[in-house]
Amino acid sequence: MEYGAGGLESPQGDIYSYGILLLEMLTGKKPTYSMFSEGLSLHNYRKMAIPEGVTEVADARLLIPYHEGQMRVTQHQQEMEDKFKECLVSLARIGVVCSDEFPAQRMNITNVIVELRAINQKFLH
Repeated sequence: MEYGAGGLESPQGDIYSYGILLLEMLTGKKPTYSMFSEGLSLHNYRKMAIPEGVTEVADARLLIPYHEGQMRVTQHQQEMEDKFKECLVSLARIGVVCSDEFPAQRMNITNVIVELRAINQKFLH
């Protein structure tokens, strides 16, 4: 929206676009989706869902049924599911901060990279 609304190219505009792209990937919805009107935006939609509702607004294709069809969930499966949800929350927070309405409130790219690496390490270990 920022560049689409005639904004000048800038690092803050690039971060905004990255945040929107990340939110699109997490929700499966575009910022132009019909539900986003009258003050509701992709940014606000995702922001309202952090952290408790993170899986409710996530794209269903991202939600892996770790223990589908099983009567008993193993501790390892539960730990993996918890890690996955924690990663979704962390990615959503990055997307929300990067797509903040005010450029001065957005993360810079260095901090985005640091956060993404931390998420990667947490999820893989």
